[in-house]
Amino acid sequence: MDTESYTLQVLDVVEETADARSITLAVPPEAADRFVHRPGQFLTVAVPSERTGVVARCYSISSAPVAGGPLTITVKRTADGYASSWLCDHVRRGDTLRVLPPSGTFSPASLDADLLLLAAGSGITPVISIVRAALAEGAGRVVLLYANRDEASVIFAAELAALAAAHPDRLQVVHWLESVQGLPRREQVRAFAAPYLAWDAFVCGPAAFLEVAVAALRDLGFPRARRHQERFLSLADNPFGEAPPAEDGPAPGRGGATRLEVELDGHEHAFDDWSPGTRMLDHLEAKGVPAPHSCRQGQCAACAVRLVEGDVTMLANDVLSDADVAAGYRLGCQAVPLTDTVRVTYL
Repeated sequence: MDTESYTLQVLDVVEETADARSITLAVPPEAADRFVHRPGQFLTVAVPSERTGVVARCYSISSAPVAGGPLTITVKRTADGYASSWLCDHVRRGDTLRVLPPSGTFSPASLDADLLLLAAGSGITPVISIVRAALAEGAGRVVLLYANRDEASVIFAAELAALAAAHPDRLQVVHWLESVQGLPRREQVRAFAAPYLAWDAFVCGPAAFLEVAVAALRDLGFPRARRHQERFLSLADNPFGEAPPAEDGPAPGRGGATRLEVELDGHEHAFDDWSPGTRMLDHLEAKGVPAPHSCRQGQCAACAVRLVEGDVTMLANDVLSDADVAAGYRLGCQAVPLTDTVRVTYL
């Protein structure tokens, strides 16, 4: 994640629902290249805090990265959520927000691909960016299942209806209301997704929905390469300030050097000096290997690898499920060695 921050002026604030606001930001010309982004990415925002000075929170960019378009994040107030409440209650046109440049990997490889989008609640924020971009610049078909508590809580309801009417041959939007249909169950999501086995799937929403939707896709045999998921989490560290001092003593792991073999983008890398307690990502970067990553905190899965041989332990993991771990997936930014040899493949 790029840690150089920028102060951007608020151009507009739109009330999407009683609990959600879209905040449009002005990017100065001299910083334009730092804010080039892909649909589905997020901004990290600095929110003032009386206790810590600032707290950092990630909010998805809901606007599409179309030439000349605005840069907009959409924030939904969460229960006991200090940062989301502050942004919804206090930010007005003309204010400024301190942010980091766009980051994240929840984005289609091609906007021409056929896309199956499964969203719930505020999970629509990166998904609407994907919808907007795909319809504006792509050629594929898009199917969206969007779950909410009730009709009043549907963010972007009017725009989704307008987009579906304008692109009837490319966009299908199916709303799921808990007040009418109850919570979506695994078998129901599986039945909905079954006709789209060859499409690329993107899932975003609260943990309960994410678990149900991802399990349904696994049931159908969606390969990991075509199954993408995004989970919103608070950051453990503050990227806008000094990093906290490292704890004394080495991180858990084995006692001697490990041989690390890595397959990345069709290239093989091998090193015999992976030190105990050193994270895989840190070791690869020290060797000049451009290993993928984003948050560096075990919260986004941009650095995910699949174990082929040996074993590692993860110092943190807030995104891989038990099934993912059982299937051999690990987070490169949090992995330290447990065996003499470790071989992995980046996803």
